Amino acid sequence: MSRKSARERGLDGPRLDPAQGEVLSLDAYRRDFRERQWTIDGQDSWKLERQQGFREPGFASWEAFARGDWDASLRLIEEERDYLREFSQDVERHRITLFRVRVVEQPIAPYLQWELHLLRLRAECGEQIRVIGPEHLGELESSGPLPELLTLGDRTTYQIRYSDEGILDGAVRFMDPATTARCRALSRNLYAAGEDLTSYFAREVAHLPPPSPG
Repeated sequence: MSRKSARERGLDGPRLDPAQGEVLSLDAYRRDFRERQWTIDGQDSWKLERQQGFREPGFASWEAFARGDWDASLRLIEEERDYLREFSQDVERHRITLFRVRVVEQPIAPYLQWELHLLRLRAECGEQIRVIGPEHLGELESSGPLPELLTLGDRTTYQIRYSDEGILDGAVRFMDPATTARCRALSRNLYAAGEDLTSYFAREVAHLPPPSPG
């Protein structure tokens, strides 16, 4: 893994101005994403996750984790395998590659311990996932944490929005290629500095005792 600073790697923070995009409610974001995700045949999608904790009401595995039933949460993650395999086949048919960069701080937060189990399954089903520590971000976060970002192809970028409670709350959509190119370059370079999820999980996560959701 590279130990160069963000500046040495030629990175700039995305500095997205919501006024330059379109604010989408949760329902509008989900609908817009569903309409666009299969329109990028032969291109890449990049996701950057920075925040260390979210809430995911309605997702059975997270619900089990939140009530302290770790065994059930892991079993319910495994039950996602068939769906993720089918989704991966659709991705392959459209010649799309899914990349994800997950920032993980130490010690690993309870939510992240749960999420990393889910991401391991996603990786087993074809998603390209790497983990990066906050020490790689440096001056990129001089004015605050990086946003949660998702790009589709070379034109669409979503800055994903969450409520104060950490619940998905919609997105700001940017449609200019320059914004997407900048966000994609940021994610690509952080990915290059990261560690493959499989080796990270084996070393840092697999041995951990069940987390306390509180």
